[in-house]
Amino acid sequence: MNEPVRYRIGQIAEHLGVSTRTLRYYEELGLLTPSGYSTGGSRRYDEADRARIIRIRELQAVMGFNLDEIKEILGSEDRLGQLKSEVHKGVTPNRHQAIVAEAMRLNAQMQEQVRNKIAVLETFEAELKDKEVRYRARAAELGVDVAAKATAPRAR
Repeated sequence: MNEPVRYRIGQIAEHLGVSTRTLRYYEELGLLTPSGYSTGGSRRYDEADRARIIRIRELQAVMGFNLDEIKEILGSEDRLGQLKSEVHKGVTPNRHQAIVAEAMRLNAQMQEQVRNKIAVLETFEAELKDKEVRYRARAAELGVDVAAKATAPRAR
């Protein structure tokens, strides 16, 4: 049977574009636990660890969550995975009901975190739109051709 791929900390850090210090910090905060260690005690990471690092970076970069928020989300996702495994192994109807109730609670908590993040972004967007109205009014006062100047530069 093939042994799973294990990455050294430097390898996975370079591959994912993070520093080894970042990975150690994630471990210190409880966001990441290496899947194993070499006989000499060096950290070893597998594909599940790789996916978790990508998830952490995604929650930071795309969603704008801080590390404390990410820890809560990952904890909820981990718990949901445990509950799913438990159901797949077979549970009593009462336990199944309890699992579904807990899963719904965890899901609702994560949805609330996302809604809060969206509210912050919507507030920021509203502020930008208010500024746009003021800028357009000022441009009109100055006789600036707003249509020619209004195109925002595109990200490359």
